[in-house]
Amino acid sequence: MREQHATRTDDQADIDHLQRDVLEAVALGRPLAAVMDLLCRGVEALAPEVLCSVLSIDDTGHVHPLAAPSLPASFSAALEGLDIGPQTGSCGTAAWRREPVEVTDIATDPLWTDFRPLAQAHGLAACWSTPILLGTDLVVATFALYYREPRGAAPFHRRMVQACTQLCQIAFMHDRHQREIERLAYFDGVTGLPNRTLLADRARQALLLAQRSETPAALLLLDIDRFKTVNDSLGHAVGDLVLKHIASRLLGALRDSDTLARLGGDEFVVLLPGCTAEAAMRVADKLRAVLETPIPLDGSHARVLMTASIGVCAYPKDGGDLDQLLKNADIAMYEAKRAGRDCARFFLHAMNQALDERLEIEAALRQALSQRLLQLHFQPKIRLSDRQLVGVEALLRWQDAERGWIPPDRFIPVAEESGLINALDAWVLDQACAQLARWRAQGVPVPGVSVNVSPQRFHQDDVAAHARALLARHGLAASDLTLEVTERLMLDDTSRPREQLQQLHEMGVGVSVDDFGTGYSSLSYLKRLPVTELKLDKSFVRDLEHDADDRALSSAVIGIGRSLGMSVVAEGVETAGQRDILLSMGCDAAQGWLFGKPMAPDGLAAWWSDPGASA
Repeated sequence: MREQHATRTDDQADIDHLQRDVLEAVALGRPLAAVMDLLCRGVEALAPEVLCSVLSIDDTGHVHPLAAPSLPASFSAALEGLDIGPQTGSCGTAAWRREPVEVTDIATDPLWTDFRPLAQAHGLAACWSTPILLGTDLVVATFALYYREPRGAAPFHRRMVQACTQLCQIAFMHDRHQREIERLAYFDGVTGLPNRTLLADRARQALLLAQRSETPAALLLLDIDRFKTVNDSLGHAVGDLVLKHIASRLLGALRDSDTLARLGGDEFVVLLPGCTAEAAMRVADKLRAVLETPIPLDGSHARVLMTASIGVCAYPKDGGDLDQLLKNADIAMYEAKRAGRDCARFFLHAMNQALDERLEIEAALRQALSQRLLQLHFQPKIRLSDRQLVGVEALLRWQDAERGWIPPDRFIPVAEESGLINALDAWVLDQACAQLARWRAQGVPVPGVSVNVSPQRFHQDDVAAHARALLARHGLAASDLTLEVTERLMLDDTSRPREQLQQLHEMGVGVSVDDFGTGYSSLSYLKRLPVTELKLDKSFVRDLEHDADDRALSSAVIGIGRSLGMSVVAEGVETAGQRDILLSMGCDAAQGWLFGKPMAPDGLAAWWSDPGASA
């Protein structure tokens, strides 16, 4: 009895020692396969009569040999990728049943019918397999003992298996946690693509190799056009689904050696080792092509068509490290956006200079706005039938101390890109209303003022509420104010701009479509939306006296306005001949240097007092 007890004590000590070795290997972060190999070798050292095996089970129910140090390699190789099932040997059946399976004689047991020749060819006669479960039902592996003669498991073997099963659970759980930590650290949570951290590591290696081997490399920066609209209108869940589809398509169009990463939002980066700038542009065109097919949305027949604007950079010409390449690719991508989107652009060093200039203008514009260094000039609008003043248009002007007068077409786009446009628009509207009130207090009878408002502000601000507050503050009637908007806003199908335009109309504020006919003209919005005025663009007026086509187009616009009860104002009138033609066509009013150039408030008052000012 004492000898039996001593033997059991020694056996338990051996098992405890094995457990310490395996747990130490797990704690040290050794690979799962190495830990399982250590476990199997430890078991076989304690029980030389057994051959130990660990098979991993993937999420699709396929087996993959993980450790089997004493089993023939050809036997393990034959198991690779097999399905688990109700009659697939000891291991496949144990995984299927989620319970241990002990086969004492492979030669006669029906569970081994399909695999008996394989086992017997390698001298295997019995097998006891135990599934490794995480939680209550997730089978991740099997732990098996093989014997070379028909037999059952000895009591010592059963104690070992009980301990080894727990060790396997700990090792597999630790491995799963490690892989999840790695995924969170190095991969994007939505698309599963490498994130910025992993991209930086791969780029460092790829660029170092390119430097040593004197081979090219390239980088693409993709921005998904109008992705924000998908998120805002369909929700973030649909937006994530669209991103997954895009990632899958892009990945399918690249080589195994390329890296596709998601930086966040709607930006993707492609790292192309061994690729010249010209070849990179061909890759960019290929990536744009795979997005041409509309993306299906789950749960409906709806589809969305997405496009990409792409910036292309080459190493080392456009940058010697990832940060510089990303910066320059971003500049090139921005140029692709400016070119109309859905296209690719090479980085050019002139773009960098243009960016520096834009940044300088942005900084100076912020200072000018905060220090009230901007000015408003006003251009008269004259009724053609009796040459009377019917209003003025407020025009923003900026005289910088270093750069002199900066034209609006240079600083307005910068304001829109930098987010300054809302503050700028609000300031112009406030100052225009204040100036109209001052003129009236001075006895200068200006009938009303027109102010340009950016489409962006209608999306991001409450223009109607701001106009209502300013009219009340300055003691003006709603009919004293006209807001000029672009055709792009009129064609916007989102509800917020439409609702604000309707509120302005109900207040009595006029709505004018600026530069009518130069954009995406559509007669339908003129009928649907509360437009009170059309402005005939100066490009139609310039050659009225010499170009029959311009006369026909101008006459058509004027006819449309009159038939819909809208006034029509011609812009850029510079000659008496242009004025007379417009008058004969029935145009209501006009503005241009023939009547008066844009002028400061005091200049407009002087212009009004001069009886010969109006041509």
